[in-house]
Amino acid sequence: MARTNDIEKAAEVLRAGGLVALPTETVYGLGANAEDPAAVSRIFQVKGRPPSHPLIVHIGDANHLDDWVEDVPPAARLLAERFWPGPLTLVLRRGHRVPLEATGGLETVAVRVPDHPVALALLSAFGGGVTAPSANRFGSVSPTTAGHVRAELGDAVDFVLDGGPCEVGVESTIVDATGETPSILRPGGVTREDLEATLGRPLAVPATSHIRVPGQHPSHYAPRARVVLVEPEKVVAEAELAQESGHHVGVLLPPSLADVPVKAHAMVAVPAPMAAYARGLYGFLRELDQRGCDLIVASLPVEEGLGLAIANRLRRAAGPRPTV
Repeated sequence: MARTNDIEKAAEVLRAGGLVALPTETVYGLGANAEDPAAVSRIFQVKGRPPSHPLIVHIGDANHLDDWVEDVPPAARLLAERFWPGPLTLVLRRGHRVPLEATGGLETVAVRVPDHPVALALLSAFGGGVTAPSANRFGSVSPTTAGHVRAELGDAVDFVLDGGPCEVGVESTIVDATGETPSILRPGGVTREDLEATLGRPLAVPATSHIRVPGQHPSHYAPRARVVLVEPEKVVAEAELAQESGHHVGVLLPPSLADVPVKAHAMVAVPAPMAAYARGLYGFLRELDQRGCDLIVASLPVEEGLGLAIANRLRRAAGPRPTV
């Protein structure tokens, strides 16, 4: 676990234009000084991320929001007061401190306050904003432990802060708060139901948006194995058919089938509580990769609460892979 001298060293690395992997409550982020265009550009190089794909600026306190954006509508202010620190990202008009390198050339910026003691300590010691997408290669499974970061990025990261396993396990909810009517651009750690209860109005979850945000690529959060989504009652039959066809099949077995035997290469019985499923999702996908699966069969959970975020991640993981 990170100690005080680790945090001070990490802050020095950021000031020098280096990259620091830092824990948050959602996933581990690959952090750079948000006001240093060269350092921000290095994030894209290390991840293999398209430069048009915007980053999230992490700040240490909701009171600092006005330092990074041009305008904060009342709804955005209310959400920040209610959910920060926490797994909620607000998209607002870019302030002068944010370089276009961090926004993918957009005049909007995504901002949040992470809810992790190590991340908050680093932001305090650094004294500025930190751009931090997930600390993994672009499009692959997000890291939820420091070990995941080291295994995937190795020496490409200048310093890794170990804050233990991430508590939420899926990325933050992204809300477009630039207008009078907010909308959810990416489901995540704050549920749609909680957002609607706070604002007192329903929120749309559009399939597409004119605002580019993290996680919108057709294939994202993807393991090496191909992911196939089927109805819950078809998981066992689909998995066994693929196994008989010569695949090394991994199965994410829904809670309703936890005790059903499956003829497959590897199997993970997912927990019934959605918070536990979200916390373990990326670890489950990594485990099936490590066990040599080339195909993963899964079903979508009920899209309520955190189930909406889990379903979003599984759909992206099952999305079309880029051609080489």
